[in-house]
Amino acid sequence: MLLQALLLFLVINSSTSYDTGFNYSSFHGANLNLNGVAEIIPSGALQVTNNSRQVLRHAFFPNLLQFKNSSSGNAFSFSTAFVFVITLPIVTPASGLAFVISPSTKLEGSRSQQYLGLLGLSGNGGPKNQVFAVEFDTCLSIDLEDIDDNHVGIDLNSLRSNVSASAAYYITKGHKTTKQGIILKSGDPIQVWIEYDGMEKLLNVTLSPIQLAGRTSPPLISSRIDLSPVLQEFMYVGFSASTDIFSSCHYILGWSFAINGRAQDLDLSLLPWYPKAKSSRGISMASKIGIILSSIILAMATISGIVYFLIRQRDEELVEEWELDYGPHRFSYKVLCKATKDFRAEGLVGSGGFGKVHRGLLPDSGMQIALKCDANDSGVGSRDFLSEISSIGRLRHRNLVPLLGWCKQKTELLIVYEYIPYSSLDKHLFDESTPILSWEQRHNILKGVASELLYLHEQAEQVVVHRDMKASNILLDRDMNGRLGDFGLARLCDYGTDMHTTHMVGTLGYLAPVVFRTGKYTTYSDVFSYGIVLLEVACGRRPVDLQRLPEEMILVDMVKCFNEGKLLDVGDPRLKGGFVAEEMEMVLMLGLLCSHPVPGSRPSMRKVCQYLNGDVPFPNTLPKDIVVNINENYDYFQSLFSAHDDLFLDSSAGSELLLSGRRRCITFFNINLHSVWLPPSLIIIECLSEM
Repeated sequence: MLLQALLLFLVINSSTSYDTGFNYSSFHGANLNLNGVAEIIPSGALQVTNNSRQVLRHAFFPNLLQFKNSSSGNAFSFSTAFVFVITLPIVTPASGLAFVISPSTKLEGSRSQQYLGLLGLSGNGGPKNQVFAVEFDTCLSIDLEDIDDNHVGIDLNSLRSNVSASAAYYITKGHKTTKQGIILKSGDPIQVWIEYDGMEKLLNVTLSPIQLAGRTSPPLISSRIDLSPVLQEFMYVGFSASTDIFSSCHYILGWSFAINGRAQDLDLSLLPWYPKAKSSRGISMASKIGIILSSIILAMATISGIVYFLIRQRDEELVEEWELDYGPHRFSYKVLCKATKDFRAEGLVGSGGFGKVHRGLLPDSGMQIALKCDANDSGVGSRDFLSEISSIGRLRHRNLVPLLGWCKQKTELLIVYEYIPYSSLDKHLFDESTPILSWEQRHNILKGVASELLYLHEQAEQVVVHRDMKASNILLDRDMNGRLGDFGLARLCDYGTDMHTTHMVGTLGYLAPVVFRTGKYTTYSDVFSYGIVLLEVACGRRPVDLQRLPEEMILVDMVKCFNEGKLLDVGDPRLKGGFVAEEMEMVLMLGLLCSHPVPGSRPSMRKVCQYLNGDVPFPNTLPKDIVVNINENYDYFQSLFSAHDDLFLDSSAGSELLLSGRRRCITFFNINLHSVWLPPSLIIIECLSEM
């Protein structure tokens, strides 16, 4: 009886087993699930479509793969690598090729005439589709809002891509990375890597010519997408393609796939031969007539496309040359208007140095977004916009606010972020309507942000100096982890080189003294600002409070006064003593050390992380000159303005102090300017620019 039960278990187990990965350097002997006339040709290549017209083809791995532990669980990580070829026998090909994950090997509603054999237009966007695809599209479909006729797109239950980018790859030489276009229908083999991180909810798609060994970096598309609502527990993986009145051949030369692991690299030396595109010599008269008719149809379609885009040009900005150099996805203005319900006031969640911030919901994926937008004709907004796109667009870290894409509509600039639901650290510290952050939460937030700054300073492709590190730029996610955002003032430089800046920017109480004297920023400028955040979080006090006594206005000066055995007395009273004394004391002392007036005396962010994580013991004593004396600040500030005879105060506006001798403007906010002489640590410098 026991033996029978054991045998029954083995039979059931073998009948319901699921593969976790595979690797085909050739498809000889592969038992793929093929429909239509898809076939494995004698060389061992998988031919998805041949030169027949108005046909669709599907080719799937025959066994189900497990993508979740349960129907309501989170999608697993997966990775795939393959080499494809799209040949062009005579005329421009119709549609292209798609890698697809589907609950069935028969895609219901798919059409042989178009749409890559994925879905029919009538069922497009339906939540029951449960189809994920990465398309390599060689046809411009105006009704699907394609960006061009040579692009890669991410499709979620829909034929309209959530994210798309013109086909290209990156080449990195030293510290310089350049972008190179690649033609999908060139007839040459193209390598592809598709990698999904189930923990980070990050999807990367990378292309490369077969002549380049190994994958290039960075990926063509890197987008925060949660595939859990799309993928079922068990699904099939494969390829789909279709043809219309035009024809083309689609080949897969090699393919590997893995769940919860990295797909094996293909041995390019083992890839099979494939038929090259034939020349037009010796074409029959019937074929020539077909070519002429096809060319006429193609010309008519092209003219229709041009007319369509000329009409759209009235409402949308043409793509400028510089826009091609920035990797993140460009959203259409129409999609963002729909996501924010035409930027209604009830969706406004805040404003910052860059402009207003709206909350929205992407119509196709249902993802919540935060949309920063600003209309600026001066060009300053454009420079900040470019800075944010070029810096954060290439960064990847768990404590970073993910950048999803961007848009430019005439003079209006927009940046699309993932929406972080629990607002900023600043609000949680000082808004009485929010729950009080526990010491454990605060300590964890400080460690997370320190880890992010370490990544920016030492681990990214280039050194990134944030230049606006403050509590209001730290957002809290659902797990109350700190996410650093707002890179509008960030600057990049190569490792081992100095940063050259012409504008002094920053925020009240967070600017390092050396910035006032020289206007130069380094990673130690960020360390100074982070030190202020440490004190702010521990004390529950803003860096500058003009309502307090003079000796208590500046937070760092006040904390220094308690440095003689009474340091814990400055801890946030709202915690009511609910903190770990050793951690509180260490955070306060570390805040003072990071805010040391001499940059070289501040610790690096690597050392800061080691202190916070307990990897390195914190020193018992601190230097006596840990904070600049208030009188020294006063004297320096007075001498700065005394050097200019043409200085005057615009008291009517009550907000601007014009230093015309240096042709610069310093803007103050909410400060009574009847008292002209202020220590530099009391200055908000929101914008200091050449006039």
